Amino acid sequence: MQERSQGDGGEQRTDASGDQAEPEGDDAAVNPLIEELLGGKHRALARVITKIENRQPGYRDLVSQLHQHTGNATVIGVTGSPGSGKSTLVDKMAATYRDRGETVGVIAIDPSSPFTGGAVLGDRIRMGSNVGDMDVFFRSMSARGSLGGLSTATTDAVKALDAFGKDRIIIETVGAGQNEIDIVKTADTVMVLVPPGSGDDVQMLKAGILEIADVFVVNKADLEGANRTVQELREMLDYSDGGVPRTVGHHGPDAGFDGSGGEDHDDEEGWDPTIVETVADRGEGVEELLDVLEQHQAYLDNSGQRDAQRRARYAEEIRTLVREDVNELLVAEIDHQGGIDAFVQRVLDRETDPYAIADDVVGPIEDCVSERRE
Repeated sequence: MQERSQGDGGEQRTDASGDQAEPEGDDAAVNPLIEELLGGKHRALARVITKIENRQPGYRDLVSQLHQHTGNATVIGVTGSPGSGKSTLVDKMAATYRDRGETVGVIAIDPSSPFTGGAVLGDRIRMGSNVGDMDVFFRSMSARGSLGGLSTATTDAVKALDAFGKDRIIIETVGAGQNEIDIVKTADTVMVLVPPGSGDDVQMLKAGILEIADVFVVNKADLEGANRTVQELREMLDYSDGGVPRTVGHHGPDAGFDGSGGEDHDDEEGWDPTIVETVADRGEGVEELLDVLEQHQAYLDNSGQRDAQRRARYAEEIRTLVREDVNELLVAEIDHQGGIDAFVQRVLDRETDPYAIADDVVGPIEDCVSERRE
């Protein structure tokens, strides 16, 4: 139950506990923290992302107010196996973008602690070349157990950086294997780093994260085996089983996040993933890499894929938020009915079964939804 209160900042809604709820209408007051963020205050940006990551009360209102100011930044995802040099390359990319006069935001996703939920590697120094540069904003965030390497908080943090006015936003993922696919749902362009001498690893990953790449980066290209890795990647891109030309993952016209295509467009060609060799610790190949990223951005604009990408992204975000909210609602209902342990005991005693319990818990919610439809 919600009540209305009139304050100096205009009409606001408060719930029964007195906590401020989301503002209504075009005249709703903008949160002072959001005003500071939009005014270029890095401290406000940091505070907003902290509230977002920790899911503090009112964070949804903050994200809602940020939304209308987003849509201008280029979002680049960087993934790949541990040890491939992601952090070093991201550091050099940020420095090169700054040399070009652009501002950068970096979100580094670290594995999360199973005990605290915090980022295990969050305290490490990863952006040595850009220390002291206020136009490079770096934030380490926890994956919070997400199998895809990203959490919902990451998507919201990207919105904060976008609204702040960062030209380029780079997301460096955990790099934990084939589950690193959520980056496709957040980034405009996805880079996959493949270390030299991967050998059989290239084939092993072919059905996993390698299929999401818009750009492949063979980093540490000065090491032995780099040429062979490049050749294996080229062969993988050129042929599938039986020698039939293939289209990688989400690159074809109207391809969705699952790689499925829409209508046939014989007159359109998808993006052909590009292979770039770099030696990140020396900055070699970084300029070429950034030029390739620009080419992919141009492709997205010229082909109409950017609009399709955004539609698919918002659709997935809505589904994710609905799932999270419904899950929380059902967890609260289970607790209200005595807790999961009580249900388990009834199943063990053969008084009921898991399906029946699920029906009992979800049934009232389903009835309410059905009534609203009528």
